[in-house]
Amino acid sequence: MEDKIKRLKEIIDGSDNIVLFTGAGISVPSGIPDFRSANGLYNSGLTKYGVSPEEAISHHFYELRTADFFEFYKNNMVFKDAKPNVAHKFFAELEKQGKLKAVVTQNIDGLHEQAGSKNVFNVHGNIYKNHCEDCYEFFDLDYVLGFEGIPLCDKCGGVVKPDVVLYEEALDTKTVQGAVDAIASADTLIVVGTSLVVQPASSFITNYFAGKNLVLINLQATPFDKLANLVINEKVEEVIKKLKELQNENQKQNK
Repeated sequence: MEDKIKRLKEIIDGSDNIVLFTGAGISVPSGIPDFRSANGLYNSGLTKYGVSPEEAISHHFYELRTADFFEFYKNNMVFKDAKPNVAHKFFAELEKQGKLKAVVTQNIDGLHEQAGSKNVFNVHGNIYKNHCEDCYEFFDLDYVLGFEGIPLCDKCGGVVKPDVVLYEEALDTKTVQGAVDAIASADTLIVVGTSLVVQPASSFITNYFAGKNLVLINLQATPFDKLANLVINEKVEEVIKKLKELQNENQKQNK
């Protein structure tokens, strides 16, 4: 692993336009479960509603069984107390340094923004943004969580829907365009904590990335490993801690 950390540092040091692409794995150290792992939510069988977890966060379930949708959503998809971990903070710092130009994330937890990242493309939406389906008034997460059942707009009484992309819904066109533009212009793409099986987000890599360095940091192998310049199958928090240690050692030697 030590050689791979050195190589990762070399790649970052030699890059001027890094884009980060993240999945659930980057937020696991913050206490948010990886839903697609062997013991994850998506492999847990039917919910108490008689449907799979995927169906429970689908558009048609939201439309037909709105109260059940919100109960499931609040209990399984929202982790308000989660805080950014060392990986979120490290990449936010890279952005401040001007090396990292954008974050493209499949996560809806908002932890990149909380860590300080500014240019974030939330391709699956964000739990902290919610809107009334009738008058389009926007509400924060606390407003939605404050309702026992279905959250209703205090202006017109319409249903307040989370701005997250449910199954059967299309991705936001403007967000997708920003994400693919960033990936297309990157010289280095660092992919963290994703199995790269969720479409269409994972297709962004094969369809748009043409840079010189593809780095994959994930516990398990992915379908893209053979395309990568560097693959690190370790916990992301351990990788970042060791990378920071190496950076600190080099700084001391250069003084």
